[in-house]
Amino acid sequence: MLRIGLTGGIGAGKSTVSKVLSELGAVIVDADLIAREVVERGTPGLATLIDRFGEEILAADGALDRQALAARAFADDESRLALNSIVHPLVGARTMEIIESVPEDAVLVQDIPLLVEGGMGAAFHLVLIVCVEAEERVRRLVGSRGMLETDARSRIAAQSDDDQRRAAADVLLDNNGAPGSLESEIRALWSERLVPFESNIRTRTVVTALPALAPANPQWPEQARRLIGRLELVCGDRALRIDHIGSTAVDGLPARDVIDIQITVAGLGTADDLAESLTAAGFPQIENITADDPKPAYQGGETDPALWGKRIHGAADPARPANIHLRVAEWPGQRFALLFRDWLRADAEARAEYSTINKGAADKASACSSVEGAIEAYVDAKAPWFDLAYRRAWHWAEQTGWSL
Repeated sequence: MLRIGLTGGIGAGKSTVSKVLSELGAVIVDADLIAREVVERGTPGLATLIDRFGEEILAADGALDRQALAARAFADDESRLALNSIVHPLVGARTMEIIESVPEDAVLVQDIPLLVEGGMGAAFHLVLIVCVEAEERVRRLVGSRGMLETDARSRIAAQSDDDQRRAAADVLLDNNGAPGSLESEIRALWSERLVPFESNIRTRTVVTALPALAPANPQWPEQARRLIGRLELVCGDRALRIDHIGSTAVDGLPARDVIDIQITVAGLGTADDLAESLTAAGFPQIENITADDPKPAYQGGETDPALWGKRIHGAADPARPANIHLRVAEWPGQRFALLFRDWLRADAEARAEYSTINKGAADKASACSSVEGAIEAYVDAKAPWFDLAYRRAWHWAEQTGWSL
């Protein structure tokens, strides 16, 4: 299934987003609702809260008085951590029960208030964050929920700030406008990204991007960081290292809007063992590519095709094309991917030259009538330059003392 993490600061309007997604067909798992369920009257969860915070957190009927609990639990960091240590495991266990009952072709949206604070973003195919300015959230909490202003500000201060949320967001939904103003954006997100994403994972379809150059995007490194976080979770200690490589890893360089990531493994057997897990995480394998093109020998042995073997996966996300290269540690392809990136970062002349070569290749590709033909023309146009660049980059490495 496609798993979406939905979050935002208190008062941002997550419930509005989840309501629209539910109407469109998403399965919603609301952590707030589950958090209420696991501390209902008579539950072990409520008993534990009473032991920690006292009977003053109860209403006259014996149920939990949530405002009274909030006043105590958000008074200081120790109390907040105590609350989380009680409620989070209970919510997690109940959440897994619900997820296990969901159909495999579902779009599952988990509404989690503290997703960013808990560092949970990597567990989802995408993270949606609803963003509203802090002062507007205070106004809404006081006006709509009847919360005391001091309590509202205390709750907001205890959560991540807007910059931290933006860094975690694959999709940022600005909800500062009038009620209902987000609905068309949510519907477009559903039809243009979420539904195709789920289908692509299920059918093992890789999103293919045309080889057209885009201006350098300052968001590429952050997007790569989020992809790497998901890959680290999938690979665990089977990945020796995971790096952002390619043109999008070089500041200021125009490039195809495709994020290239390299996973370094101990052997191709490990890469093969990871194939199904990577596919489930949203990165289907491209099975007809099993090696890089060998480069001219420089340090001996590089022309042996066996040493250029690799596996490659692509992205199923229609809005974020990516190539995930799995290469063996110390093999020439693995080393050159890192060297080439660092060489371009350090050498302005090489960077400018490569930019010109890239543009010429993209221009040739634009004349092709098919995506496959365009990509082939683009790669072929750059190949002669790369053969020379391989030697030049290693010469730079020797001069500068570069190493992995």
